[in-house]
Amino acid sequence: MQVWTLSMEVRVALLLLLLTSTNVRAPPPPPSEQGEETPAGSRGGRHRRRAFPGPYFHPSSPVNVTTQLGAHAYLPCRIKNLGNKSVSWIRNRDSHILTVDRYTFISDERFSAWHEAQTQTWTLQVRYVQERDAGKYECQVSTEPKMSHFVDLSVITPTVSITGKSDIYVKSGSTVNIQCVITDALEEPTYIFWYHGNRRVVGTNSDSYQLTVHRKPPDTSIGTLTIASVSMADSGNYTCAPASLEMASVMLHVVIGEHPQAMHGTNSAAASTTGSATSSVSSSSSRSSAHTHGRHAMLGVWLATLMLLAVT
Repeated sequence: MQVWTLSMEVRVALLLLLLTSTNVRAPPPPPSEQGEETPAGSRGGRHRRRAFPGPYFHPSSPVNVTTQLGAHAYLPCRIKNLGNKSVSWIRNRDSHILTVDRYTFISDERFSAWHEAQTQTWTLQVRYVQERDAGKYECQVSTEPKMSHFVDLSVITPTVSITGKSDIYVKSGSTVNIQCVITDALEEPTYIFWYHGNRRVVGTNSDSYQLTVHRKPPDTSIGTLTIASVSMADSGNYTCAPASLEMASVMLHVVIGEHPQAMHGTNSAAASTTGSATSSVSSSSSRSSAHTHGRHAMLGVWLATLMLLAVT
């Protein structure tokens, strides 16, 4: 029997032919590569591709956002593995599409959206929030079927008032402090304007007007208008006008000399009561006097009648 001896080159050729003619698969990828998709166009061998997990909403996306009237609201929607899908913001109360990706589809310029690539977050911004902006907003991803995440926007309306009564009486030459108190305010207003009548009050170090604002935690801001050495010219209506909030007014009365009775509620009431009593007494005296005159007139009539009978 003759033994054939194969060279090394022939052995390699036969081995390659055997491999290409049989269905031989490469081993599965290591655990670190599972769940990853082989990039398009890459030469990754015959590795089996894993299904792309698809978009999903990150658990850190909030479902409630609270802001105050006149401030800016930010509604974040964090989406992982978005891929080439689009993100839309929809107002729930009227199903109005507000934005799609970075494009705005509403004429109200207060609405806009932007994307933060680092955090994979799409944020809807509502500037100068109004009470009617409260409600649910939908963050929608263009998958099939659609994916939605809802955010409920709450709007808090601060209360604006001026401390004390609606009328302030002061002596000429004294110093007056008028305080404008803003409660239920999540943040300090960007400004507080004061008006004397229709003229805006501007405070400077050399002026008789001083304007200050301070924050009183947790939700109160106080604006103070100080008028040094008031005169008759300072009399009139003063209005506190915080940014994007309601206004409050007070009437300042500057008097010369002693305070009038209107400044003393007790004295005014007493004077009113005394006047009523005097009026009552006068009315009673008038009725008594009229009754006496009536009796005298009747007596005169009877005397005249008796004289006529006697003559007859």
